[in-house]
Amino acid sequence: MGEPTHGPGNARGRRTRDALLAAARTLLEEQGFEALTMAAVAERAGITRRAVYQHFRSRSELVTDLFTHAVADEGLAESLRPVWEAPDAVSTLEEFARHLARFTPRLRTVYHAVDRVRHQDPDAAAHRALTDRNQRAGAQEVIRRLDTEGRLAPPWTEETATDMLWALMSVDLLERLMVDRGWSREQFGERMAALLRATLVTPGG
Repeated sequence: MGEPTHGPGNARGRRTRDALLAAARTLLEEQGFEALTMAAVAERAGITRRAVYQHFRSRSELVTDLFTHAVADEGLAESLRPVWEAPDAVSTLEEFARHLARFTPRLRTVYHAVDRVRHQDPDAAAHRALTDRNQRAGAQEVIRRLDTEGRLAPPWTEETATDMLWALMSVDLLERLMVDRGWSREQFGERMAALLRATLVTPGG
């Protein structure tokens, strides 16, 4: 038998996997989360269902890898770089606001597809829970820097400030301002930075 096409070092296997993930994202955005089945992904990608299972053992694994691929493809690491490379905690907080303005709109369609069915679909629910944990962890790191540098304003604690920052990462909030009220990406980022600075940062230093 020939060498497997799905091995991590196999170029054809990587191309097939990328094609499957692209097909899965297209299905999700065009037809919703319910349409995301192994058979539908195989048909959209033009390969057999068996070939899909050579790359993803289950729909749950496909969903997890799809979103990992999507955030990487949309440039999450690049968008976060100014946040983690900021010279001080206040700058980190401000850059985080700008990151939200840059990055969140890129995955709005995916977010809504998941959110609409997360109470009925276990894979959607699992993805939403993982996303929430990851987002809160990022918010906590930003707040921890403020607290460590003595810039977290009272009466906030690391936990309550993290909760607030995490809540302000809501896609619904962004859409109300950028879609319904017509704020530009730059306006949202700068105004969110001003809000966070005024609310969470103690003066001085």
